[in-house]
Amino acid sequence: MTTITEAGRKTTIVPPSTDTFAACQQPTIRLYPVTNYTFGTKEAQPEEDPSVSARLQRLQDQYEQYGMRRTCEGVLVCHEHGHPHILMLQIANAFFKLPGDYLQPGEDEIEGFKVRLNERLAPAPGQQFAPDQHTEEWDISDCIAQWWRPNFETFTYPFIPPHVTRPKECKKMYLVNLPKHKVLSVPKNMKLLAVPLFELHDNSARYGSQLSAIPQYLSRYNFEFVDENDVVIGRSIGLPSQ
Repeated sequence: MTTITEAGRKTTIVPPSTDTFAACQQPTIRLYPVTNYTFGTKEAQPEEDPSVSARLQRLQDQYEQYGMRRTCEGVLVCHEHGHPHILMLQIANAFFKLPGDYLQPGEDEIEGFKVRLNERLAPAPGQQFAPDQHTEEWDISDCIAQWWRPNFETFTYPFIPPHVTRPKECKKMYLVNLPKHKVLSVPKNMKLLAVPLFELHDNSARYGSQLSAIPQYLSRYNFEFVDENDVVIGRSIGLPSQ
């Protein structure tokens, strides 16, 4: 701390704090630039149902036979210009969703989720890419959110309403750690977009309540941003500098 006296006035200058602010913090996540990833295309994957009502009817039919539906979706994070971006599918230039889908009855949760991710984003058999753009297995991390569908309706909640004893669907969002390089192939009828957190935040009108809440889910983590050469170019506030 420095005190400067000028024309009878005393001014105190306090240097910026160098203390960290990361106690009891989740492990820091390293984010790679979106340009590190190779994007290809594969055969289209049409929606199973022609309408919302048909989708809800199928949900009801499956519930009566197998019970509550289990759905897993992935939050894949990269960065652009030192800001986190979420890789998100866009369908028909209007509807946004995370990669993933519902599990089959009796299917293991994590292994089944990896199968759904491969169906959406893994290269098609026979597609060839450079050796360093490998396609190793998905690294599934924390479950960062759960959403519940209490009835055969479009409404979902981040909790089970008190009067509901048998929810019809539980959707989990998992953080998926992206490696330094990865090949991602997108069905021809979809687009894969990198959506910044500032665009998602408080924007339920465009993205819906589930997707617009992702910035809150990720606020528990600190991020470390690296460039194409694996050089750290930025960190979250509170992390020690090197």
